[in-house]
Amino acid sequence: MKEFGYQRVLDVSEAIAVLGADPDARFLGGGTNLVDLMKTGIERPGRLVDVRELPLDRVEVTPDGGLLIGATVTNSDLAAHPEVRRRYPALAQAVLAGASGQLRNMATVGGNLLQRTRCGYFTDAAGPCNKRLPGSGCPAIEGEHHNHAILGASGHCVATHPSDMGVALAAFDAVVRYETADGPGELPLADFYLPVGDTPHLETALPSGALITGVTLPPAPVAAHSRYRKVRERASYAFAIGSIAAALDVRDGVVHEVRLAFGAVASRPWRALEAERALTGGPATAEAFAAAADAELAAAEALHHNGYKVPLMRNLVVALLTELAEEAAR
Repeated sequence: MKEFGYQRVLDVSEAIAVLGADPDARFLGGGTNLVDLMKTGIERPGRLVDVRELPLDRVEVTPDGGLLIGATVTNSDLAAHPEVRRRYPALAQAVLAGASGQLRNMATVGGNLLQRTRCGYFTDAAGPCNKRLPGSGCPAIEGEHHNHAILGASGHCVATHPSDMGVALAAFDAVVRYETADGPGELPLADFYLPVGDTPHLETALPSGALITGVTLPPAPVAAHSRYRKVRERASYAFAIGSIAAALDVRDGVVHEVRLAFGAVASRPWRALEAERALTGGPATAEAFAAAADAELAAAEALHHNGYKVPLMRNLVVALLTELAEEAAR
């Protein structure tokens, strides 16, 4: 590991100033991803600016009935918070589906949003990767790609985003709040992650030097009837090969409102807007759920070894929405 400096900061302005004065510095939250990448030489910061002591560790109910989640709230505290569990149960379930208990005790909300892909070619410092070394190529396209993207990928990168939390946040229209030397700013999560296109090394729209201070969840009554489902290759813990966050409001057998987001199928949490449009105002039946999933997945472009994700995601949509519809009918 490259030698680096370390500095703990106690307020947001200090954190931004320290980072602004050192172009090789990086913010350090729980470090559960960044430190791993430093050990393998993928990340080589000259200084770590520890933000864990910043006063951003609270979950608060906003005046309009939503939630404000501080950037240094740990994953464990987020999943256990009673208002998260009551208002956005799929978010709590998504967080609990990610990593181990020890990792959740360290990992933070801000760090979760900025975690990097676990694509094996990205984490192999000896080989090419357009995300790590722009213009060097994407060996995953012709190589090992059974867990890579089927939606929104490009000929330059087929890596997936690893976050479970991000999938639930995408379903509920989360807004990322940040602070820069020029003042505060916000980015809807839908705009936070950049399309992969021909610049896979540019992953977010976060301004240079910005510190994520929190995430706002707008009020969403439908979110109280939500669930997260994750498929992975081992039971203990692993990154998803497919996941879904779903919320459903059914009245008299008709879909009044639905939220759907997919994980492990694209370079960012994938909001399934085509499926939502297909379902809204229609019958809450397994046939309608399947048709909506097909509408969303019509844009899928599978590679040689990841075509299984198309029926996997279709089945997840049908199964989870059917469960939610049956609960609504009781």
